[in-house]
Amino acid sequence: MSSAEVVLGFLEEAEPWRLRSPQFPSKVGGKPAWLSQVGLPSPTGLECPICGLPLAFLLQVYAPISGQDRCFHRTLFLFCCKTPECYTRNDSSCIKVFRSQLTRKNDFYPYDPPPEDEPPADPDPDQTVLPVSGVKLCWVCGCPGNKSCSRCHSVTYCGKHHQTIHWKHAHKRECCSQGVSTIAASPLLFPESELVTEPEEEEEEKEDEEEEKDAKEEGAIAQSGGNGPSLAETMTETDLEEMAMHETADNKVFQRFKKRIAPEPHQVVRYSRGGSPLWVSAQHIPSDQDIPQCPCGAKRIFEFQVMPQLLNSLCVDSTGASIDWGTLAIYTCSVSCNHDDQYSPEFIWKQDFSSDQQTQI
Repeated sequence: MSSAEVVLGFLEEAEPWRLRSPQFPSKVGGKPAWLSQVGLPSPTGLECPICGLPLAFLLQVYAPISGQDRCFHRTLFLFCCKTPECYTRNDSSCIKVFRSQLTRKNDFYPYDPPPEDEPPADPDPDQTVLPVSGVKLCWVCGCPGNKSCSRCHSVTYCGKHHQTIHWKHAHKRECCSQGVSTIAASPLLFPESELVTEPEEEEEEKEDEEEEKDAKEEGAIAQSGGNGPSLAETMTETDLEEMAMHETADNKVFQRFKKRIAPEPHQVVRYSRGGSPLWVSAQHIPSDQDIPQCPCGAKRIFEFQVMPQLLNSLCVDSTGASIDWGTLAIYTCSVSCNHDDQYSPEFIWKQDFSSDQQTQI
């Protein structure tokens, strides 16, 4: 994929079997369809660093890299906290992203891709143990979990929080019986949908370059001078002019955002590895120094962004306190390194709307 090409992601209903690991899906909600069956994030690694509760699976994007055998299969997994109070402005601490990749010949999947229109003979919609590696999964969220029920020892959890929830919803009635149910429609899970993609209609290259240049310049203007004395101490004619310039820059970026998404208003993901994000504001745009290098030493590059439209499908409260973002920009290792066959943490930049923009989107 060239840096100029943008692929848009949309939500679509799908049969459950299409959203399981053997189909290499891109999807939103439900339980993660893990790619590699080893080196999964630990329960601690999937906790919110703010409130300590387990993160909820948000989405995954299947994104192999052509010409790189180690990336023949490659998926990015996004998790987020469901506690509204953990979301602070322009801070991504309660959201995590992990990258997993496999060669075409691997221990978990056939060499040839699966049939697209033929369901497997024995689909397992509520997988609780990964079939090859034997890794146990939490019955509530589908993430790694070795904490067993102390009575029946037949179900496992990622931690005490999900064990308590399962006990209250179902397991109290079923413990030590033959039939044990997962919580298929758990309130802890986001509604499940397939992510289907189509290329964004190309704009004039010159216009794209000018927009990117303008956004960077306007972002620099909007963010300059933020560490000085208080507004009351420094309010001068010059400051008033700068404030007006800031408002103009922010409005221009936001109007550009709305214009760009207008042809496809239901897009929930924009994918453009090596490209540039579509920012919602001139404020809080990262510089190159803000994006940390991969532990392997390589630079991280932009790969995809999650759009605010996704929030509409997550059944979160839009009137009171709720999870929120303007956009989530995902940056990944430019060489897509192998990190000891582990799921590799990558970097998220969260940008929020300014207060006046939220009433317009």
